[in-house]
Amino acid sequence: MVDITHKSATLRKAVATASVVTSHGRTVDAIKNGQVPKGNVYEFARAATLLAIKKTSDIIPDCHPLPIEYAAIDFEIEELTIKISVTVHTIYKTGVEVEAMHGASVAALVLYDMLKPIDKHVEIGSIRLLHKSGGKSDHAHLLENRKIKAAVVVCSDSVYSGEKQDRSGFVLQELLEDYGIDVVRFEVVPDEIDAIQHQLTVSRELGVDMLIYTGGTGVSDRDVTPEAVEPYLTKKLPGVMEIARQYGQQFVKTAMLSRAVAGFADRMLVLTLPGSTNGVKESVKALFPQILHVFPIQDNQGHG
Repeated sequence: MVDITHKSATLRKAVATASVVTSHGRTVDAIKNGQVPKGNVYEFARAATLLAIKKTSDIIPDCHPLPIEYAAIDFEIEELTIKISVTVHTIYKTGVEVEAMHGASVAALVLYDMLKPIDKHVEIGSIRLLHKSGGKSDHAHLLENRKIKAAVVVCSDSVYSGEKQDRSGFVLQELLEDYGIDVVRFEVVPDEIDAIQHQLTVSRELGVDMLIYTGGTGVSDRDVTPEAVEPYLTKKLPGVMEIARQYGQQFVKTAMLSRAVAGFADRMLVLTLPGSTNGVKESVKALFPQILHVFPIQDNQGHG
């Protein structure tokens, strides 16, 4: 099974459709008038579909078991065709497309089974995914009309002095570039307030859209990144790092000790991430790509 350990639980929705084509109007009349010998085709199909949705992971080997928060099955007759629509919602780390399609498939099979005694030529038509939402692809449009320029600053006495090799900064740069963000500056500074603030001033003057620090967010005497950055934040975004801490807490129980902050320094977004490689990876997974929503909002493009 695909590893979804580091994904975030979000509201996921999917709508799948299927069709059952009858061969003559008498079959349709029997459905409408409740005269199908085996019983009410809609109610049987609806019950079977609900079971199928909830049992998808038992049938499809690679599907993850997940909680079903909502399911609905609708039927509509158009001429000789019965159109089936199955909607499924969950709040989880992966989507419900297969659950919706499995439900639509079973609904079509139930209709076929119940109608074949009175219609030997009934057929199952197309089964397809009509719509899905709630995953990473929802945010793919955020950078369609704008190129984001970013600066990465590593705050570390040991890396600055050459005692240690930097890893978190390069990992951060790679992750940003994976999202199509152009890293135009990469600097290493000691854990000194003046040095950290100088990088913020320079990045802002250069018109950088996003400045991300890594390191110096802990509780030691030399961890001063939040103190250096906070005076420059003209609009704080406390919820951003709350989400990062909450997400990290699932994997490392000491994530709650992070003092990371986030906000705007005028029009430049500033994020402060932990100094460990895993801390950077987890923070990026928690915040991206949805954090990029701030840029269309900043450009007065609305929340759509």
